[in-house]
Amino acid sequence: MTRIAIFIMLVLISINAAFIIYAYKLEDEIKDFRLKSVDGKLVSLSDYPTTKGFIIVFTCNHCPYSKAYEERIIDLQKKYASTYPVIAINSNDAVTYPDDSFEAMKKRAVQKKYPFVYLCDESQDVAKIFGATKTPHVYLVQKQEEKNVIKYVGAIDDNYQDESAVKKHYVEDAIAALEKGIDVSIKETKAIGCSIKWK
Repeated sequence: MTRIAIFIMLVLISINAAFIIYAYKLEDEIKDFRLKSVDGKLVSLSDYPTTKGFIIVFTCNHCPYSKAYEERIIDLQKKYASTYPVIAINSNDAVTYPDDSFEAMKKRAVQKKYPFVYLCDESQDVAKIFGATKTPHVYLVQKQEEKNVIKYVGAIDDNYQDESAVKKHYVEDAIAALEKGIDVSIKETKAIGCSIKWK
């Protein structure tokens, strides 16, 4: 193995190690972020002082899995807008995937009448610190005094193909548990979707 090949391998290992070290885990406190919404405004979690938490969803325009869950994400916002509002974030590389560009996001939000904020993570920093890998990938966050704490990570439910065949509503069940003041029984599931398109 040449010195150049070894050097490249070490750099890649270092990058992956850093990614693993700094990615959030269950029960971690998350830091606030500030991203541009499709309406042109900057949005942060601190803009929601009266909510109990957030349904943070990494999603996008083009992914078939995101499209399959689109109406369910809309329904989550309608159901929990005042308590656990949806914060949708698109972190995909718009150069490689122009369907996920900011302009395309704005059009999609209007076309589908999104009732939630749809944010552009152009730098991909937010997706990286969360450890998000799929679209959609959900992080249910609960406010605990001055902290925002991750209480569930993974899929929205157990059937992306057929909403009528869903048996486990992971996000809704987790919120129900938090509302009752009890532990979330299923804290983590495998996010099913397209991979986030990194730069």
